[in-house]
Amino acid sequence: MRTLQDRRILVTRRPAQSGALVEALSALGAAVVEVPLIAREPPEDPRPLDEALGRLREYQWLAFTSANAVEAVAERLAALGVPLPATVKIASVGPATAQAIAEQLGGRGVDLQPVSHHRAGGLVEAFRALEVAGARVLLPVSDRARDTLAAGLGEQGAAVDVLVAYRTLRPEGLRARLDQALAGGVDLVILASPSAVEALAGALGERARSLPVAVIGPVTEQAARESGLDVRAVATTATARGLTEAAERFLARTPPSPR
Repeated sequence: MRTLQDRRILVTRRPAQSGALVEALSALGAAVVEVPLIAREPPEDPRPLDEALGRLREYQWLAFTSANAVEAVAERLAALGVPLPATVKIASVGPATAQAIAEQLGGRGVDLQPVSHHRAGGLVEAFRALEVAGARVLLPVSDRARDTLAAGLGEQGAAVDVLVAYRTLRPEGLRARLDQALAGGVDLVILASPSAVEALAGALGERARSLPVAVIGPVTEQAARESGLDVRAVATTATARGLTEAAERFLARTPPSPR
């Protein structure tokens, strides 16, 4: 019997990002319901990012803290007809973002990522092993991004240009789609970012606290716990495989939800 047979799991990432996770869960027998909690939109003024991308050769590093930022930058590079210079080194916060870099940026590998602690603070520490004083770093981020990486690199003497690459919005009609998905009962809700936590809590209010939740890592875990969500599993690696294994661990010791 497949380990997730007869389990119903709500995946909340955008389809462009959830493919590997949905495939892995489905292969184990889960019935996957998809309701994206956040939508990615261009910045209100794309000119600052476009101008920086046009001057990429002036930067020593291009640093990414999310797959969404990779996707947004790849789209703008294509629209501008600007190639990614081979001289620019690429830093990634973790394996999921590194995979997005390879897929979206012509197979480019990453020059730096944390060995563990796949979050902004971990990338700050990875940079400490290098000499980045005086280096120029381009950091494309969400309009809701924290300043952990920029501040950490600034303390190391780097000149960091932080530019909004995309906006994170709550999709229209989210509450209705969640109500429909939850009407059939779910055994687990998977959340992959603090923005997703905020969207779930904002859309469902108190009801969100009754749902068993699996999260992609410690930053999302902290956001979920601060929002009062019932965190039952935390992925040990910030990847589709990590989330799948976290779901397996939790559901192996939990009876199916009523249908």
